[in-house]
Amino acid sequence: MQAVRQALLQALGRALAELAPGQAQAPAFESPKQAAHGDLACTAAMQLARPMKRNPRELAQQLVEALGRQPAFAQWVEAIEIAGPGFINLRLKAAAKQTVVAEVLQAGARYGRPPTPAAGAQRKVIVEFVSANPTGPLHTGHTRQAALGDAICNLLDWQGWDVTREFYYNDAGAQIATLAASVQARLKGSRPGDADWPESAYNGEYIADVAAGFAARQSVQADDREFTASGDPDDLDGIRQFAVAYLRREQDLDLKALGVRFDSYFLESSLYADGRVEDTVRRLVASGKTYEDGGALWLRTTDYGDDKDRVMRKSAPAEVSAYTYFVPDVAYHIAKFERGFTKAINIQGGDHHGTVARVRAGLQAVGLGIPQGYPDYVLHKMVTVMKGGEEVKISKRAGSYVTLRDLVDWTGRDAVRFFMASRKADTEFVFDVDLAVRQSDENPVYYVQYAHARICSVLAKGGLDDARLAAADLSRLTAPTEAALMLALADAPALLARAADDLAPHDLAFYLRDLAAAFHTYYAAERFLVEDAGLACARLALLAATRQVIANVLALLGVDAPESMAREGESPSEGAA
Repeated sequence: MQAVRQALLQALGRALAELAPGQAQAPAFESPKQAAHGDLACTAAMQLARPMKRNPRELAQQLVEALGRQPAFAQWVEAIEIAGPGFINLRLKAAAKQTVVAEVLQAGARYGRPPTPAAGAQRKVIVEFVSANPTGPLHTGHTRQAALGDAICNLLDWQGWDVTREFYYNDAGAQIATLAASVQARLKGSRPGDADWPESAYNGEYIADVAAGFAARQSVQADDREFTASGDPDDLDGIRQFAVAYLRREQDLDLKALGVRFDSYFLESSLYADGRVEDTVRRLVASGKTYEDGGALWLRTTDYGDDKDRVMRKSAPAEVSAYTYFVPDVAYHIAKFERGFTKAINIQGGDHHGTVARVRAGLQAVGLGIPQGYPDYVLHKMVTVMKGGEEVKISKRAGSYVTLRDLVDWTGRDAVRFFMASRKADTEFVFDVDLAVRQSDENPVYYVQYAHARICSVLAKGGLDDARLAAADLSRLTAPTEAALMLALADAPALLARAADDLAPHDLAFYLRDLAAAFHTYYAAERFLVEDAGLACARLALLAATRQVIANVLALLGVDAPESMAREGESPSEGAA
């Protein structure tokens, strides 16, 4: 059906050029919200009405007449109707909808991908996400970042981008000093609640684990670094290095449990060691966009749309610890740009909202030709965890918050990834543990995976090989539920392209639920293994195409597509006959 849509788009473009020469109106179709309104909709007449100073319904009538003269419309469109103030609704012929089945079966795991870019033509993009400080286990916010970030990377890769996944972390500073002091206190026999326990120390049980590993002189491999503990409780610098390596390893194990990997790791300390922070400050001063006031160095971020100027250095003389946190962020993003990443995306918590304007201002001020709006940001809101009807706030492992590993242990990787990516990033999200493990249609990930498993069961009973399915007479697919399912399959390529452009993986979760609903409706309405061999083959071909699309889109979310699943009150092998 992609070829059909392309032919209709080209025909629409020619009709628009005939109707409104000189008007830059890109041809486009939309999917009607209600099936009764048709299969495709066009709003071009209403969009052209104002610039052309015409009545939109009259324009719609003229456009319909122009479309009627296009051969592609005569071939593929059954009816064209005008509704409301100027909507144009199209009803496709059955043959147009049926083409999608053959397209999916032919493309297989690549259905929905655009044509592969020519060698060397892939665009480079770096996506930074999670980026947790190595001071403790990953929490629910990091979990949401991991699911969102990895799905966004998968979408961009699907659309032809050359994607690099990067984890940036602070391996120095006040939080790391607190971590080292906490571990040292444990090594010397102090515990949370004791009179000599540091007030600012981290209280989770993981601190005791780090201390035990240090005392045992363990060797820890984290990222591309290895550190062996000295076992000396007075070796504060050694404790710091070991604790960072230990917790980075733990974080990586948690991410592995979630099925998330990274291509590179970037240490904040390297920005100082390589002189990048000082070089960035020199560039900003040389740009004339800084000034001193009250003994502090300021950047004129208001020149770039910020609500007020920002302090770069709290006091002179400049010391590493005196720079405010956005200065190394600017240096880091200069490094990204100089590494050839002309597009960069950061997935961060909503508490980083204030960082956006000042980092972008700093990047504009350095005068390196970095484009405006660099980098792109996806900011997510908080996650509330509910279990047994009550909010869960405490984790024994972390001491004060629910961890990524808690969620995976309670519900499984698939549920965590699907749920965390199923809402817009800028909306708060309630993760219902009880719902995530429920084997019912109320659980969205179960609902989608069960559709895939059901199809696998029917296809196994049908016993037709790929060649038989590819040769099916698709003209037999005329039932209303079949038409709805085929239209849903045809929506996938455009949906995936939009989701990548908008950095919106939640659109995939919504699409999967709609596609699963179309299948389950079909499953309830028709039988597949009927005596009419031609009809049975056509219906199995449609099921095979549906299975493929579900699997493709689930993979982009990092979720498995199981071939069999149990259901409350039903055998795993139960299926239509």
